[in-house]
Amino acid sequence: MNKQTIYQEVSALLVSLFELTPDQITPEARLYEELGLDSIDAVDMVVHLQKKIGHKIQPEIFKSVRTVQDIVNALEQLLQER
Repeated sequence: MNKQTIYQEVSALLVSLFELTPDQITPEARLYEELGLDSIDAVDMVVHLQKKIGHKIQPEIFKSVRTVQDIVNALEQLLQER
């Protein structure tokens, strides 16, 4: 899965889970400040991403995630390590 595919998957997930519009989601969009997610939303997102990629995501990986692009980068790194 390349970065573009990961970005599309993450964007679609954000739209479906959190009732965001596609135009709200950009690589630079800050998850908490701009998109209005909270810590429970972040956990929900991680659970859905784990199902999507079929791989457990360690909580440490997402502690430094602040933007949509951070999610993409973390998932890309995780998938490369498999």
